[in-house]
Amino acid sequence: MAKKTKGMRIGILTAGGDCPGINAAIRGVGKTAILEYGMEVYGISSGFLGLINQEYQELEESQLSGILTLGGTILGTSREKPFKDNGKNQLKIDKPKLIKKHYNELGLEALVVIGGNGTMRTASMLAEEGLNIVGIPKTIDNDVWGTDITFGFDSALLIATDAIDRLHSTANSHKRTMVIEVMGHHAGWLALYSGVAGGGDVILIPEIEYDEEIIASYLMKRTQNKKPYSIVVVAEGIKKKKGESAASYISKIIKDKAGLETRQTILGYIQRGGSPSPMDRVLATRYGAKAVELIANEDFGKMVSKYCESIEPVSLSEVRNRLRTVPEDHPLIKKARYMDVCFGDRAVK
Repeated sequence: MAKKTKGMRIGILTAGGDCPGINAAIRGVGKTAILEYGMEVYGISSGFLGLINQEYQELEESQLSGILTLGGTILGTSREKPFKDNGKNQLKIDKPKLIKKHYNELGLEALVVIGGNGTMRTASMLAEEGLNIVGIPKTIDNDVWGTDITFGFDSALLIATDAIDRLHSTANSHKRTMVIEVMGHHAGWLALYSGVAGGGDVILIPEIEYDEEIIASYLMKRTQNKKPYSIVVVAEGIKKKKGESAASYISKIIKDKAGLETRQTILGYIQRGGSPSPMDRVLATRYGAKAVELIANEDFGKMVSKYCESIEPVSLSEVRNRLRTVPEDHPLIKKARYMDVCFGDRAVK
């Protein structure tokens, strides 16, 4: 055990939306820090609010047993953005200054921040304020720049694909077009992968602008070719009328322009809940262990990322304000087009 890490005090917090695998990451950080490096680990409640309100406790190694398979986060989370003044800060509290003050008062020598895009942006800004930060990327949207994949994505993909599989039987029985909406505000990774895995006929993602007439013509042609039902997978962030869900909007288009009986399903928060998949458990564990390794080496201001089969650090300043979206020439899109999957952007042959 390295002398420089023994007794070193670090904190962990989880911010933004919950997703499967967060507890596996907490466990990976905590057990590695305590057992391998002899560090003291403090769990901070409710994201950055915990540092603002001084809500934290030391985590014993025994508290980290039995949480690998749990969904959610044992630390709690919030969407607090300390650098953003949303008009609710009536007392005009300097939240970043308060976070730094409480970080120092607690005697933290490093802080592990687990979260998605917004969280990594805040982490980068706190690093600029002089805090020793290491980030761990999580989100079911898989849209954090700088890593091949985030944990949470695989679990959500399994849930979404299972739902699509189940809709096939209902769609076939009633000879209907089924529209299923999955999460993804700005990036369509989940819609693309679940759509391909679940045998979707139409897949709509935010990165590809669709034409309503092309979708209608494609579905009518399927009917003419004696294909009794169709599955349409849409990301929540596609172009639509204000106030309408993506599923509702696309369902109306199909009914009005193609004259087909349509039903919609919105998976919503179901995608973010429950036990993480084995792949997410492994990835979150690897991220957690690597984060502590970076701390031990005093390599701060970084986010752990997966590059091919390696877990590598990437600068938080590079990740900040960038989004990992689906390129229009992504190999999976190309392969799906070969099999006549419609993305709403090409004329029906």
